[in-house]
Amino acid sequence: MTYADRWLLPDGIEEILPDEARPIDLLRRRLVELYRTWGYDMVIPPLLEYTDSLLIGLGRDVDLLTFKVTDQLTGRTLGLRADITPQTARMDAHSFKREGANRLCYAGHVVHTKPKNPLATRTPIQAGVEFYGESGLAADVEVVSLLLESLRAAGLPKLHIDLGHVGIYSALIAKAEVSEAQKDLFFAMLQRKAVAEIEAWVSENITDAAIAKVLLALPGLAGARDILDKARDLFAAVSSEAVNAVDELASVAEVIQTRYPEAELYFDLGELRGYHYLTGLVFAAFAPGYGNPIASGGRYDHIGEVFGRSRPATGFAVDITALSKLGLLSAPQSGLVGFVDDGSAEQWRKVAELRAAGERVVSATSREEFAALGCDQVLEKQGDTFQVSSL
Repeated sequence: MTYADRWLLPDGIEEILPDEARPIDLLRRRLVELYRTWGYDMVIPPLLEYTDSLLIGLGRDVDLLTFKVTDQLTGRTLGLRADITPQTARMDAHSFKREGANRLCYAGHVVHTKPKNPLATRTPIQAGVEFYGESGLAADVEVVSLLLESLRAAGLPKLHIDLGHVGIYSALIAKAEVSEAQKDLFFAMLQRKAVAEIEAWVSENITDAAIAKVLLALPGLAGARDILDKARDLFAAVSSEAVNAVDELASVAEVIQTRYPEAELYFDLGELRGYHYLTGLVFAAFAPGYGNPIASGGRYDHIGEVFGRSRPATGFAVDITALSKLGLLSAPQSGLVGFVDDGSAEQWRKVAELRAAGERVVSATSREEFAALGCDQVLEKQGDTFQVSSL
């Protein structure tokens, strides 16, 4: 093993140094405080727990993202969390049962076996909220509003959010009357927006002309608000459930646009992110210069069933690490006061007083060390008292 091997980090694993760490931590605290003012109680789930509870309810995608280890105490398999949502669902179901609404928030690392995209880290820091116990659209409106407030808190110059509804796809594919294997194949093609492949698949598998028409149109049903009217007209002859999903999407969007007129809303009715556990409205936030979502969420009403307490739920997670890569985060510059420790009680009281007031104070063995430490001020005895002066 060479010296280089001792300090090299695995691909996709990164350390965060002071210039980046402080802005990240300030945003983390700002978001948690924002969520608190909206009535969300903070929880701190464990970094690892039994895979029996960590991986149920979210589908195979999260399973593949999860590192697994053997518990030396029990022999059971533990997982390093790749998503915090199932942990909060377990808390809502068992750790403290509240009747009615239960609003939870969190901030912490998740760990992925592989990056979600080529630019992503495998150890992102996330902050997010989960809203349990409310099935109405008011809960969806609340979490989308809170996501936009999170983007504001992060200092994004534009508020841009994509909106979809997995109920549209669920209703339409149910009408296709094809095997589960064929549904999986169509799902994969729709995720890639592979129009030519979809056309061939529809030609081979769908005999009903009306169903064929909507499935062919689905990849292109994306754009501004008027796409919802087009979708209603297309779906009316095929599925009332799909029309209802469009109506729900339109109702949420109307309130959001009223609250945040500056926000850019984009609709993608073929959006299937998180389809295997999401059940209703889905949304994702994007930032200029970053091709992947910096936040995503949606409604997942059935995840609590696996814990014995089926509860409606919706929420989102913000990727704080991705936000830091945009160069938008900053921290106020703070000075550093240096002092040569003389062991006196009087000096120590002054140091304690400065630190209690929020000043950064560091000791050195000699005055010559101050510049190397980055000090711009010095605490020295002047007359009978200790005073701070410029270095």
